[in-house]
Amino acid sequence: MSIDIKSKWTNSIKTEAKRLGFLSCGISKSDFLEEEAPRLEKWLNKNMNGEMSYMANHFDKRLDPRLLVESSKSVISLLLNYYPEETQIEDSYKISKYAYGQDYHHIIKTKLRQLQEFITEEIGDVNGRAFVDSAPVLDKAWAAKSGLGWIGKNSNLLTQQVGSFYFIAELIVDIELEYDHAVTDHCGTCTACIDACPTQAIVDPYVVDGSKCISYFTIELKNELPNEMKDSFDDWMFGCDVCQDVCPWNRFSKPHNEPLFNPNPDLLSMTKKDWEEITVDVFQKVFKKSAVKRTKFEGLTRNIDFLKV
Repeated sequence: MSIDIKSKWTNSIKTEAKRLGFLSCGISKSDFLEEEAPRLEKWLNKNMNGEMSYMANHFDKRLDPRLLVESSKSVISLLLNYYPEETQIEDSYKISKYAYGQDYHHIIKTKLRQLQEFITEEIGDVNGRAFVDSAPVLDKAWAAKSGLGWIGKNSNLLTQQVGSFYFIAELIVDIELEYDHAVTDHCGTCTACIDACPTQAIVDPYVVDGSKCISYFTIELKNELPNEMKDSFDDWMFGCDVCQDVCPWNRFSKPHNEPLFNPNPDLLSMTKKDWEEITVDVFQKVFKKSAVKRTKFEGLTRNIDFLKV
């Protein structure tokens, strides 16, 4: 295939991704993730996935996209901004900013479908699959490989231009494109995220023990919350943004322009007392189509009860 055609296809895809509202788009060769393999194995062997047993499934597929999409040649990585214009009031139990609006899975899947349709119209019969955080794909590793940022000490993808408040998604396709190159690490000597983590879940630079993370406790853990963590949740009732909030690169975060990510106004104004008295009806109204529904009303009230003084 000529370089000119690869270049034309690549530029078309990136232009369309931008038109669809993606923050940025990077492309890397669909290949085995050699550097990630020992890291993932070590992380799993230390049980840092806690009760997230699904993390140990499909080990080979996580590391090789060619096992997910036969004959795949390229991984198209995409970022979608979710940084909100307004955040919750001070006297409130907190939820992660990514869950303020509607469930991102559906919103991004729609955009990915549109991008896939565009590729088919522009290029022809292209075999590919879209992934949004729901299949064995190491999205941060692919985004880093595609030059969209570097994986920081808090294990999030960071960029100098826009910080880290964005979703990552992929299209894995069976055509050759022009590949981007990884960028350098710009964490330097900073340890802000490590120092600020309320549960000391960042056990080493670039290593997060998932089983100690507030997001794990408040979303993934289905059993009773451990008593020894009682005073460590820093008022987070769903997820946690501390390691992102303190990251110096997030001073460059800009508000998103996706209306579906805007929260129900009540979410921003509810006080701790309001949350403690929440009813099923209010839960359904405030979190209509939200990712918070994943923890259900019972899960959220369990978390709120745990936070009460």
